[in-house]
Amino acid sequence: MSLDKKKVDENTYVIHPEYKHKFRPGPTRDIIKDVLQTKLEKATYSMETTQQLTKQVADDIKDRLKELNLARYKIVVQVSIGEQKGQGIRMGTRCFWDGDTDSYASETYSNESLFCVATAYGVYLY
Repeated sequence: MSLDKKKVDENTYVIHPEYKHKFRPGPTRDIIKDVLQTKLEKATYSMETTQQLTKQVADDIKDRLKELNLARYKIVVQVSIGEQKGQGIRMGTRCFWDGDTDSYASETYSNESLFCVATAYGVYLY
């Protein structure tokens, strides 16, 4: 085993991130909003292509959030896209986590053809 690998795997006994390295909903929401507008601005709903579009949007959000370099955070992104037909939608989530270190951000987007709800969760790994 290489020395570098062993050093990364060692327990640091850090149970809370520094204040400046916490998962922040505000900047996360801005990233989600930017990705949704960029990817879905000219998109139209199609049952055949929506599955791939959903995966692309989720991957783009996750990649952008990883650029924030939040050490020891597990980033989970959930994206739902549906056809816009004037209906209402209500989504909920329930999590068991540490309120001091873990958080989430959610953003919605809609155009004449589709709606999208994207949520990103930041869970600190002890």
